[in-house]
Amino acid sequence: MGKAKHRARTTGIVILAVIVVLGIGYLALPKGPRDPMAFDDPWNTPRPEVTAQKYAAVTGTPWATDVAMEVLDQGGNAFDAAAAALLALNVTHDEASSFPGVAPLMIYDAKTGVVSSYIGAGTAPAAATIARFKAKGYKTIPALNIWAQLLPASPDVIVSLLRDHGTMSFQQIVQPAIALAREGFPVHHVMMHNMDLSLVERIGFAVIFPYNTKVYLGGQWWRPMYPKDRLKLPDLANTLEAMARAEQSALSGGASRAQGLQAVRDYFYKGPMADAIVKMEKAQHGLITAEDLAGYTGGWETPVQGSYGAYTYYTNGTWSQGAIGPLALQILEGIDLKSMGHNSPRYVHTVAQAIELAMADREAYMADPAFVKVPLKEIMSKGYAAQRRQKMTDRAFGPLPAPGVVAGLSSAPPLSSPEPDRLHMAGFLRELRIGKDTSQIAIVDKLGNAVSLTPSDFPKSPMVPGTGLTLGNRMTQFRLDPSNVDALAPGKRPRITPHAAIIFKDNKFFMTIGTPGDDMQAQALVQVILNMTVFGMGIQEAIEAPRFRSRSAPDSFAPHASSPGTLQLEKKLYDSDAAGLTALGYTVKSLPDWDNTFGAVGAVIKNANGLVAGSDPREETWAEGR
Repeated sequence: MGKAKHRARTTGIVILAVIVVLGIGYLALPKGPRDPMAFDDPWNTPRPEVTAQKYAAVTGTPWATDVAMEVLDQGGNAFDAAAAALLALNVTHDEASSFPGVAPLMIYDAKTGVVSSYIGAGTAPAAATIARFKAKGYKTIPALNIWAQLLPASPDVIVSLLRDHGTMSFQQIVQPAIALAREGFPVHHVMMHNMDLSLVERIGFAVIFPYNTKVYLGGQWWRPMYPKDRLKLPDLANTLEAMARAEQSALSGGASRAQGLQAVRDYFYKGPMADAIVKMEKAQHGLITAEDLAGYTGGWETPVQGSYGAYTYYTNGTWSQGAIGPLALQILEGIDLKSMGHNSPRYVHTVAQAIELAMADREAYMADPAFVKVPLKEIMSKGYAAQRRQKMTDRAFGPLPAPGVVAGLSSAPPLSSPEPDRLHMAGFLRELRIGKDTSQIAIVDKLGNAVSLTPSDFPKSPMVPGTGLTLGNRMTQFRLDPSNVDALAPGKRPRITPHAAIIFKDNKFFMTIGTPGDDMQAQALVQVILNMTVFGMGIQEAIEAPRFRSRSAPDSFAPHASSPGTLQLEKKLYDSDAAGLTALGYTVKSLPDWDNTFGAVGAVIKNANGLVAGSDPREETWAEGR
């Protein structure tokens, strides 16, 4: 017994000594900023409304807006500028809109007068089946896991946009992004917020994603990210340079402009970038194969369309949640919202109910139309909106209301009920906040062409070593319930939250608009549009006005939780409306004013005097014009 006690005591002393040594070692490690940069961060500061005569751009960061304006100054059109700004956002908002993630795109071609949507969401790998996930014990697709990776979309989007509508080469539009990635830029508030990990979280991040930790923290898990510290992305710069060289090599060999752009695409989907992705997938037992990448394609499509009074709302197909916006507005059409008073409890209740009715239809009917017969014509009809309007009540719905019944169907499809999933995330990483956002681009050029684009994806799965590529976790927006309209299937697109929008007034182009904000995106756009069309606000005032957010619908990201009957309100709105909304049966939650939980809208409007642009102080969103 004495020897056992002695051994135990000795072991305890050794463990304590090791802990002390490790603690001293940790305290001795450098933890301060590496290379602070001067930066006047525009986050949470009022914005001027920008007026312009020739062209204007709004993007998610000041650097990407500067890039868009440089391209326009050089004679590029809106499509060239959007491609360049997208790549700049992939650098300066890399934790929320990473290359080569999703990039839903809407364009207006002034020459033809046509509005088009481009499918900017990747597909599930061929090996991604519900049975495979179920065999591992998953009830929802796990985040922080290589199995959450969708096939990349944005290289296809960029090449198609430049080939079909642009005038410049990939080499020209990618140079500003390469410079930003190589020279570095100051960490801004939203990036800091998205990557503000505790020591325990940083250790966990380093263990499960060592390359991601190298990219964002320089491999130093003990040193947090600091605001205004210089962040360089040299691996991403090298990747983009290599893609540009592929184009230049093709052109030097006599290739046409279109063939040069195809060489960029092939370098990514069939060449060295594909090889690097497949190497990682094999090493880490992922699902993506060379055949998946080589066979990937996006494509132009007819947009979803709805109207509200004189305004026509165009958005991406039902592989996104874009249809919620025009559907909610059509449900509200004919209701005297102005008499209720802007953001009064009755107004908030009415608009929230329209949004919740539209979200119920999202859950029942909207998914990848290549795999699901979406009754879009019926859902977007005025008669259907009138039917849904009749379901509005004087008090909060509580749980999400039942979806509407489409003509020809005896009942709406069944909805999934979220189940607790203990395998979804591990322990202390359950609430890990990495990215969680999206970004946006809105541009109008001197010819009247317009672009709306909402890039997204986060480093919540292993990045491709040595490349700076983030494949994200968008597969988590699928369901593993075979009866759900958004059920996982090989080659299918999940119904992603990002979507873009173009608005007409009196059958003429009026506005390009977009926002980050996951399930808030359509809600934010509806509120801003109503602020303008019902209450006569200018775009900047409409953007800065307080917002609310319904949490009744299942979260689009796994594990698809919901908070029935709950409204989140910015503080000014909470202070004025909390009692009234509580009396209507809502659970109300207060969040800070200008919190990016409520989106970050950017928009450019064309009017009789030229262009007007607005940007959202809830993020670093920034507008400029000439």
